[in-house]
Amino acid sequence: MLDAGAGRAPYAPLFGHCSYESADFCRVDKPYAEQTYTCDLAAIPVEDGRYDAVIFNQVMEHLPEPAAVLAELHRILKPGGKLLYTGPFFYEEHEQPYDFFRYTRYGTRHLMERAGFAVERLDWLEGYFGTLGYQFETASRCLPRRAAAYGGGIGGALYALAALALKPALRLMSLALHRLDLRAKYTERGYPKNYVAIASKAAVAAQPSAARA
Repeated sequence: MLDAGAGRAPYAPLFGHCSYESADFCRVDKPYAEQTYTCDLAAIPVEDGRYDAVIFNQVMEHLPEPAAVLAELHRILKPGGKLLYTGPFFYEEHEQPYDFFRYTRYGTRHLMERAGFAVERLDWLEGYFGTLGYQFETASRCLPRRAAAYGGGIGGALYALAALALKPALRLMSLALHRLDLRAKYTERGYPKNYVAIASKAAVAAQPSAARA
């Protein structure tokens, strides 16, 4: 199997039972595991149909040409092989400047099907409680402390004090909502932080047997 865009390769220990390979371009200023292939994911230096499975986790938002990479992942999969995808829908910019897109479920399906994949499953990864937990956590980090950020003056100072007082409560709410999301994944309204998909490459069609004389 291939871990495409492996980064630190956190999933490698899960695949000790099979042949695990990884690929990444290794250009972001962050730690990387040693990669099997250091390359552009649109040009992975392996033969057609090498892999039974590909993990494509939190990578597609970082690709300027996602369609080309999906076509390449389709090429290197064996017929009947599986692609496991996750990608953000609601998430702050990260790994700048290599952060280009966010994908709806419709955009994800469209790109995968155009690359030749059959999408077997496409779901919310987290429920809406998880999205809210992320929003509260972000607010606890990002609400400014300076009165000037709220317009200055007495009003700005009061808002700054209120934001400072809210930060511990926001962190507690974030923790509670993330735990609630594990207990009860709510998907009836709202929106997810990420989508998860399982897609497959079509198996080779069986050849008709020769007609008997």
